[in-house]
Amino acid sequence: MNTTYSLIDSGLGRKLEQFGPYLLIRPCSQAVWKPQLPESEWAKAQAEFSREPENRWRYKVQLPEQWTVDVDGIKFKIAPTDFGHLGIFPEQRSHWAWIQKTIQEAKAHHPNPPQVLNLFAYSGGSTLAPALAGAEVCHLDASKGMVTWARENALLNQLDTAPIRWIVDDVNKFLKREIRRNHRYEAIVLDPPTFGRGSKGEVFKIEEALPELLTDCRSLLSEQPLFVLLSCHTPGFTPIVLRHMMNQAFGDLQGFLEEGEMLLEGSGALPIPSGTYALWSKVGSKTSR
Repeated sequence: MNTTYSLIDSGLGRKLEQFGPYLLIRPCSQAVWKPQLPESEWAKAQAEFSREPENRWRYKVQLPEQWTVDVDGIKFKIAPTDFGHLGIFPEQRSHWAWIQKTIQEAKAHHPNPPQVLNLFAYSGGSTLAPALAGAEVCHLDASKGMVTWARENALLNQLDTAPIRWIVDDVNKFLKREIRRNHRYEAIVLDPPTFGRGSKGEVFKIEEALPELLTDCRSLLSEQPLFVLLSCHTPGFTPIVLRHMMNQAFGDLQGFLEEGEMLLEGSGALPIPSGTYALWSKVGSKTSR
């Protein structure tokens, strides 16, 4: 049985994806091109999510409430939600692979495991990757339900006893407390939403909050930092915008700064632009390693 994820095709505002044994169609506004595969291949999908006339799944066969997929050795619980999400953002997979390699190399040169902070951590891909490589991780999300989901993913990866702190909190309040506690991290990962609410209703707007957020992240870096990875799905926050913001926050550090588009990729499928990222790294850029 297929247990892996792959992008199969895209076009006409949709994407065709394989989530383990199930072939699914979801909206994709970026895919304005024509599909590469014939409609007969798309017709094999067991379910499709549509936003018109309202958000809903249409099933050809009844899918289970949840199942598991494997993305480059990291296991995730998949469950269809009312918003069309499934519990994973696979455009992050190249980041997860780079994080694992970077943590493994750092551990080979330092006796203490790196401390990693994952903010807006969702279902935990950027928590699982460093944890599997031997880091100690702090996972933070304002949604109790998503933290529970991430903990289930940790269990799938035999990380239930790993040194992971699971935090449900408003990110700004948490960062201020960590600064006062003099807690420091070698690596920070953040994927802020365009708009969100904290655990107690606090409002987050990325255009207002991101500069201070990055400043606080700079304060939390240890004296031997490894990397800071910022990713974003907000329209208008281009790679150059993120680079400028990262350079203002971390430009005093010696290292490498790169930016780019996140791509949802599959063998033979056209890559789909799926957000942007900027990375400051002490050890080298993603593209040079």
